[in-house]
Amino acid sequence: MAKKSGQIHIGIGGWTFAPWRGVFYPEKLTQAKELSYAASKLTSIEINGTYYGSQKPESFRKWASEVPDGFVFSVKGPRFATNRRVLAEAGDSIKRFYDSGVTEMGDRLGPVLWQFAPTKKFDEADFGAFLELLPRKFDGVALRHVVEVRNDSFCTPSFIALLRKHNVAVVYADHAKYPAISDITSDFAYVRLQTGEDTVKTAYPPKKLDEWAKRLTLWAQGGEPTDLARADKTPAKKEPRDVFAYVIHEGKIRAPAGAMELIERVK
Repeated sequence: MAKKSGQIHIGIGGWTFAPWRGVFYPEKLTQAKELSYAASKLTSIEINGTYYGSQKPESFRKWASEVPDGFVFSVKGPRFATNRRVLAEAGDSIKRFYDSGVTEMGDRLGPVLWQFAPTKKFDEADFGAFLELLPRKFDGVALRHVVEVRNDSFCTPSFIALLRKHNVAVVYADHAKYPAISDITSDFAYVRLQTGEDTVKTAYPPKKLDEWAKRLTLWAQGGEPTDLARADKTPAKKEPRDVFAYVIHEGKIRAPAGAMELIERVK
């Protein structure tokens, strides 16, 4: 029997953040146990450290060993690959990233997020060349890729067509400044919820959480929300897909609470 819905993975950005101690993490919990505690409350975490510098294979293995079955990390690709004038020249940086041992995570490895600066404008030929460089498999592990673009020049059907050609997802950013692109361009959806506030106990008010839970569920079932901006009017193929959503706002103290509330709502 065909499955009716993909998996919905919900979490936060990173797990080491001092203000979470005594708020999200219990007072006496040692730092060494923070990842396993976070993984017991959430279903995914977006790893940010890989954006800034190379990690070791042992680190990836250790992180994977500290989370339960079904938990999935998303991992940021290195800035050395994305913060460059000519993206077609990113091959060496991408290779170094995969050589660093990211696939040691095995089935705990989710999408790799390639994040671009707000100043990076859409150049179809160059961006297409970058997508060509992204490996589909490494060490026998199948790879999924998602891009986060932060310039309005990407709000065009040709960008969506390019991503669909390469089966690469685009981040839907719930953000005050970045473009909102909800088009489905791959076999999964990826959302970064960035307008939460620390003055709200659950980062987003209950009504907003309800709305997001409905959208995440709709994406997982193969549909598309009609109330979010798209760059192209062509609908995606209607089929179950995995969904990744991260609560990542400025102060981020309430992000874990927001993520846990969302997890409850999509059960």
